[in-house]
Parts: sequence; C-alpha cells; structure tokens
Amino acid sequence: MKALYSLILCSVVAFNVQAISFGASKGYTETKYPIVLVHGLFGFDTLAGFDYFYGIPQSLGKSGAEVYVAQISATNSSEVRGEQLLAQVENVLALTGAKKVNLIGHSHGAPTARYVASVAPEMVASVTSVGGVNKGSQVADLVRKTIPEGSTPEAIAVQLANALTTLIGLLSGGSDLPQDGLSSLQALTTEGSLAFNAHYPEGVPTSTCGDGEWQADNGVFYYSWTGISTYTNLLDPIDPALLILGLTFDEPNDGLVGQCSSHLGRVIRDDYKMNHLDEINGLLGIHHLFETDPKTVYRQHANRLQRQGL
Repeated sequence: MKALYSLILCSVVAFNVQAISFGASKGYTETKYPIVLVHGLFGFDTLAGFDYFYGIPQSLGKSGAEVYVAQISATNSSEVRGEQLLAQVENVLALTGAKKVNLIGHSHGAPTARYVASVAPEMVASVTSVGGVNKGSQVADLVRKTIPEGSTPEAIAVQLANALTTLIGLLSGGSDLPQDGLSSLQALTTEGSLAFNAHYPEGVPTSTCGDGEWQADNGVFYYSWTGISTYTNLLDPIDPALLILGLTFDEPNDGLVGQCSSHLGRVIRDDYKMNHLDEINGLLGIHHLFETDPKTVYRQHANRLQRQGL
C-alpha cells in the first residue's frame, strides 16, 4: 500500500511539473535524469498546502526539470529514511522509464540521499547536500549531552517530538510512516554521523574542511552548498531561534549545521548569507535581501547537472 501511495504521489507531482514545462525545448533546468528533493528532520513534502522546499519544485519545473518530492519519516535514522527513499526512487524510475535520478537532500536529507547512492549507485546519477549534516551537528551533540539517556526529560522530549511528527503526518498525508525521535537525534550527532560515514563514505571529505571526491568510486557525482548566516531577515520570526542555536558552534554555521560539516563532494559554496531554513526558501520565501534567491541557487544547480550530462 505504501508503494502504491508513493507511486500515486509521484504521478501527481509529475503531472504538475509536466504541465508547467509543456512545450519547452531544452529548458535551463532540464536535466537528463529526474530530480528528487529529500527533506530533513521534522520535514514533509507538502504540509497543509505549503511546500517544505517552498516554491522550488515549481521554479525548477517551469524551465524543464522533472521534479519529485520524497515523503519519508520526519524523524528516524538515516538508514530507515534511506530505505523509504530507495523505495520511492524505484517508483520514480518505474514511472518515468529513467535509469537514474539526481538526489538533492537538505539537512538530514543529505545522509538519507547518500545512503541510497551507496546501496544502489546504479539508480543515482548525483547526490547534492544542502546544509547537510555530513559530519554531525553541534546542536544535536548538545541536546544529547544535556538530556541523559533514559531520563524523565528525555521521555518528555520524545513525547513532544512524537506529538509534532504526528501532527506533521496528519497534515502531510504521511501518518503511516514510522517515527523515532531518538534515532534521528543520534544520527545527527557527531558520533552518529561518523559511524554512518564509516559504512557510507562516498563523497565525504577526508580532511577537516576540504572537498570530498567529486565522482566517487561508485560512479555517483557529489555536490554540496550551505549558508553561514543565522539572522538574515527582520521579518522572519524563526531567525532569533537560529541565532541562539548558532551560538552552540565554534565555526561559521547556518544555525543548525556547521560550515565544515556540510561539505560533501565538490563544494559549490559554503558561505551563502542563508540560515538553515533559507536554504529551502523558507519561511514562505523570506530570505536575505542581498543574497541570491534560494530558488535561483537550485535552478543554477539543475543547469550545472544538465551541463554535466546528468
């Protein structure tokens, strides 16, 4: 039933994209392989009519890209989320007849996408990490150290996370997906990320803050970009929280992920004036007035993939 639901979801998204790009010759964002966007922690595809990647699928689709938005657990381990994504990638390939997909993952969506590329590289042309937690988040480290395992505060935090993910599931249509807040927290810590990288190392830099392999031994191309600003617009009510969370770090960061931790494969840029939500054009498209529009960054990347033959 879940596979059927995913296939129906993909069909709806495909119809919308094709309607937008109908009649175009070789569009600016028209890639050889479909693009699949992968959400992060507490993420969704569409929530009460609002996209997680706000306006980005439509912006990509209007000039030729075929775009799908994955719906996976809002909270769970990278491996569990990765298996869910793998099933949806298989559906996209079956639906379109394409041989591969281009995966673009934000935050926890980055290691989720990397998992699929590692276990099924024949299905993946490229993986792009956007503000990805590729070497852990110091925010997750702080939470894990502050709340003792098995304690009452941990139990309360789990209940709150469960309530939030239940609400997300009801509003997004993904209420049947398994949720596990503690597994997602562990996955996003430095310890959890490094353990994950030991099994799925493709594209991860071996140096502290360098580039990784652009094309790994599995044949998949890897890219990344991120922002390093926490407070970017006075009109954004989320910015103060990200500003405070950003104080956790000892390096430039986007409020939830450090600059160096976000590096994967070929680093396109790691200094956008964007915070963690700006990277997906949220909240409702509010971002820094003097920085490239996030939708433009995704469009430029789709064109980059096109020129690479992907």
